Amino acid sequence: MTKHDPASLHTAAPDAITRRPTLGYSVYGAVTLIFALNGTVSKSVMQAGMSAEHLAQLRSTSAFFVLVLLTAALRPSGFRVTRRELGLLAAYGVFGVTMTNYLYFIAIKELPVGIALVLEFTAPIWIALWMRFAQKRAVRRQIWLGIALALVGLVLVAQVWRGMAISTLGLTAGFGAAAALTIYYLIGEKIAHQRDPLSLTMWSFGFSSLFWALVQPWQGFPRHLLGEHAHIPTRGGTVTLPVSWLVAYMVILGTVVAFSGVNFALRHLTAGQAGLFGMMEPVLASVIAWLALGENLLAVQIMGGALILAGIATAEFSRSRANPASTAVAYVD
Repeated sequence: MTKHDPASLHTAAPDAITRRPTLGYSVYGAVTLIFALNGTVSKSVMQAGMSAEHLAQLRSTSAFFVLVLLTAALRPSGFRVTRRELGLLAAYGVFGVTMTNYLYFIAIKELPVGIALVLEFTAPIWIALWMRFAQKRAVRRQIWLGIALALVGLVLVAQVWRGMAISTLGLTAGFGAAAALTIYYLIGEKIAHQRDPLSLTMWSFGFSSLFWALVQPWQGFPRHLLGEHAHIPTRGGTVTLPVSWLVAYMVILGTVVAFSGVNFALRHLTAGQAGLFGMMEPVLASVIAWLALGENLLAVQIMGGALILAGIATAEFSRSRANPASTAVAYVD
């Protein structure tokens, strides 16, 4: 395979010349802010008594029904699908969407949110390793440097040394979430050019919902928990909110809007770019915690955020220097 082979995930497909990385980063930035809020919301719902399995099932299935209605109203042609697409959509929904959500929920239940995010966002390393060893492509040194800078920054932002009582289950789930997120980015980058973001999100959550319905029938779902209340500490004291409100936020904004936004961004970014930029999530989560929850924002966390930005800039500079005349992404020599 050459680096200009159209079958490659990182080469110029027919529509690659229309890529606009600035637009992709802008959309992904807004999505990352939503995801940064999701960690606190999800953990609050689980602390109210809902299991990670039931929360993942509720999120996927509720989002799927909303997406079906939106697709019917806005893009009915999105219901058409070819046999060739089905396998990829199923893998995207089950391994990318379902496993990323479920394993992340387990990780944040067993570990501090910051440590869970550090584990999950090792995904850019696995993407680069996949390119290097599975695709036999030489990843540029600047990309490795950018990943290393961002990872060190992530560790500083999360202050992992403050939560050293590591759960084996949490650790396994965190790295599992990283593997699932890697699959999500790689398949998403490939399939995002084959259909619109709304219908792609609908189909992926459709397969995710089907998976959960098969492994965990709805008869056993604890519906009474939706009537419970969750307690969220804030700068002004503890805020008590109905679990149903938090779930509604997670489904509408944290899933339908956020995942559609990711699929849109992947039309303009590669898996490597999206994975690296996703490391901004814990930075934004720390800023939100500082503004809304009254937590301290330490100098070491600010330094970590700067390192993450430096890592993203280093990788992006390498891309543009490698191919300044094209908006397609070149991560390889």
